[in-house]
Amino acid sequence: MNETSALWDRLIDWAAHGLVPTTAWQVALVCLVLTHITISSVTIFLHRAQAHRALTLHPLAAHFFRFWLWLTTGTVTREWVAVHRKHHAKCETADDPHSPVAHGMKTVLLTGAELYRAEAKNAQTLAKYGQGTPQDWVERKVYTRWSWTGLWMMLAIDVLLFGVIGVTVWAVQMVWIPVTAAGIINGLGHGWGYRNFETPDASTNISPWGIVIGGEELHNNHHTYPTSAKLSVKRYEFDIGWGYIRGLEMLGLAQVRKTPPQLRLGKIKQVADTLTLEALIANRYEVMAKYASAMRAACQRELEHLKAAGATNGVKLAEMRLARRWLPRDQDKIPLAVKNQIAEVCAQSAELRKLVTMREELRSLWTRTNVSVDQLVVDLQAWCQKAEQSGIATLQDFALKLRAARA
Repeated sequence: MNETSALWDRLIDWAAHGLVPTTAWQVALVCLVLTHITISSVTIFLHRAQAHRALTLHPLAAHFFRFWLWLTTGTVTREWVAVHRKHHAKCETADDPHSPVAHGMKTVLLTGAELYRAEAKNAQTLAKYGQGTPQDWVERKVYTRWSWTGLWMMLAIDVLLFGVIGVTVWAVQMVWIPVTAAGIINGLGHGWGYRNFETPDASTNISPWGIVIGGEELHNNHHTYPTSAKLSVKRYEFDIGWGYIRGLEMLGLAQVRKTPPQLRLGKIKQVADTLTLEALIANRYEVMAKYASAMRAACQRELEHLKAAGATNGVKLAEMRLARRWLPRDQDKIPLAVKNQIAEVCAQSAELRKLVTMREELRSLWTRTNVSVDQLVVDLQAWCQKAEQSGIATLQDFALKLRAARA
């Protein structure tokens, strides 16, 4: 009887504390570490390496990520990659598997995981967008065939190590990716935050510090340069996933294939040529971001001029603030509700009118697909000449930088 009682006491003690007794704070830390490994596996292996081929991983590192994702998410590599590639190919359309623009923000935030699972069952999506993913024996016979087995193994490990509280640890692991990736990134990443670049989609950077979701918070940067292994582009931005990739590279476990292009400036040419055009098109997002910054500065000068002149018309001040926010955007991205107000601002400012007109003319150098390269070079030369003769310092300085651009 005493032996039975002692055994029972040990079982109760194990259920309460597991093989590794921990405090509540230690359990919270364990959850944080485990989920961070999972999100790092998603961003490094599934997203950057597999979906976009931005880096090549050593087989040892690649298989660790595959195994860990099998244990903690049950994700099938081919399915995840196919759904994500389709998202980029059909972004913000009805065919986009998880666009808040097409399906609604609430739908993506609350049911993002369900949207993913539904698209992952689409055989056409897998066939068209799932090419080049691992199809070795362990992938076919274990990770794909028994995709849910790893989750139950993880549950058993958590309970064995931490006792009953291990169920909570496991539950946190299970909801982490559906909430952060399927919900927050696919949802808020297309509707809330700031934009460095005027991409055709609605992508945004949720935060300049990509830590909690492995760097995926820099979603607008990613949609601008999808094949880049590095998601941060500004000096104040931080991509922890890129830090891990650099660490793997130093250990010989990864090889970076591509990072964001950077506009380089050399000697100012007499006239823009074919190489200038190539540099402009290759770095068009960065060029337009710099132009947008110049437009915002011009709007700010106009705003300060109104205040200095003692403007008491609150409507004019509000319109100028709207112009500062929306004028740097593509015309089709400006809400209809504010277009009339912004048009009124431009009507009263020759400089802003010129900046808007020249912006659209500059964009046409890469948006027109039925024009020869020679003609585009002529158009670029004409743009630079018009900018330098405009009498507007912002345009004159911009034209000089374009003539100094090199690929």
